[in-house]
Order: sequence, then structure tokens, then C-alpha cells
Amino acid sequence: MKRPVHILKNFKILLAAAALLFLAACGGGGRDAARNPYEGMVQVSNGAGGFMWVKLLDGLEASDFDPGEFSRDGKFIDYTGSEYAAIRGIDVSSHQGDIDWGLVAADGVEFAMIRAGYRGYTEGGLYADEKFHENVQGALAAGLRVGVYFFSQAVNEEEALEEARFVLNLIEGYDISLPVAFDWEEIGEEARTHGVDGETLTECCLAFCGAVEEAGYEPAVYFYRRLGYYEYDLERLKDLKFWVGALGDSPDFYYRHHLWQYSITGRVSGIEGDVDLDLYFEKIEAPARE
Repeated sequence: MKRPVHILKNFKILLAAAALLFLAACGGGGRDAARNPYEGMVQVSNGAGGFMWVKLLDGLEASDFDPGEFSRDGKFIDYTGSEYAAIRGIDVSSHQGDIDWGLVAADGVEFAMIRAGYRGYTEGGLYADEKFHENVQGALAAGLRVGVYFFSQAVNEEEALEEARFVLNLIEGYDISLPVAFDWEEIGEEARTHGVDGETLTECCLAFCGAVEEAGYEPAVYFYRRLGYYEYDLERLKDLKFWVGALGDSPDFYYRHHLWQYSITGRVSGIEGDVDLDLYFEKIEAPARE
């Protein structure tokens, strides 16, 4: 059936408009037509079985861990590759109660990251962990390597420096051979830290870790995926050791890290209840050629 002229004209107009919209959406058909919407980004694990896109940081070295080089040996996950020496560890605080460090060592644990103290998230006071001295002394006596961490709730550099001085005073005289870590975590709207932005958080971390390094210890920063990818300016922290909380069967944080917390529900002899399980990685240097 022959269509009226005005209908044909309207159809041609609509067809032309649709073509223009298509070209605009494709960048005009030129060199931008195939532009990748994820250009400058990298796909990473979201920790829940899926993936997400985050900005790629060129100034950071990517992790070289191969998931196939990790296997579960009973209660622990072990690294079976040849690039690193990896040792089993735990991180503890007063929440674990009384610990029999002899049994912990006999169960195959080789190091402990021990909470030195914390800042209150409402009033902001500084407190030593109730079990700190007992835990450090017990772990060292059992032959474990020891590092420490401080649960920060700093809201500015001055508070971060105050926290560092507090920790340095606590650990004086102990053989702390592993890192001293800055552990700042989000609490919620009830916390005095609610609303602290990534730039401020990065400055707090640098202030704390700078004081730790100046005192002769190795500084580190603990974070979970969200803080690492979205809050911290990791390029400014690249000289620190990264301790990543990324629960799973193999480390999936995109950038190189030296400590991996893989469980918060581990079980170890000598400790009642759950305990966090970790691996510490030390690069194996190739022998020098003669």
C-alpha cells in the first residue's frame, strides 16, 4: 500500500536523527569510536566473588603472586612458589584473651603481629592493649618473630604522630623484627573519624610511619580492599610495606604487598576461639653470578 508523502518525510527525518545519535554515541565514527570505557582502569576482585573496576596506578608495582602457588594445609594456607620465603603468622590483641604461646609455636605459627594499643573512636583517648606486654613477651619467649600494629583513629597528622610516639614508647626494649603497622579503619557515623577523607588519611599514615622509620623500625600500613583502592593514595605510600586484609584462598589485591591476612576465623592451638591468620613474604634474592 502506498504511504502518504508526509509520513515518508517524517520517517526519513526520524531515520536521520537516529543515525546522528548513533554516531554521537560512538564518538562521531572517528578515532574515538572504539574508545574503551574502562581505559586507565583495572579489574580487581571485590572480595565477594565478583569484580570491580578501579583506577590503575602506574606508580605502583603490580603483585606477582600466582593463585596456583597457594594451597591449604589443614588450617593454614601455604605459599608453594619459589619467588618468596613465606612464613605463617597470626595477628592478635586482648580479644584473644590468654594465649599459650608455646602451643601456638608448636602448631606451626612462626610470627605474630601484636596490637600495641588503640585510640578510642568516640572520645579519642590513647590506650595500650591490655595484653600487649604479656603477648610480646610470650611470643618472643616461644621463638616467634614479632611485629606490632596500632589501631588508629587519628583525624589529623598531629594525632597520628601522637599515636606513633605512644607505640614507640611501648615497644622500647623489645626485639621487634617485623614491621610496626598503622591500622586505621572505618567505624561508622558514631565515630569521631566519620568523614575523614582519603587525603587526610594518607597524611596521617605518612606521619605515623615516618616517625616509626626515624626510630629505626620498619613501617607498614594495614588496609582492606576498599580503603586501599578508594581512600588511600597508595602511590604516596609505595615505600611502605603493605599489609592487606583480603580474605580468600589466594591473595587478590592488585598491587605488590608483603603481608596478607587471609582469615579472621582461623583456629590455632593455644588460643580459645577465632584468630586472624596471615602470611609474611620475603623476596628470595637470586645468587650473585661469579
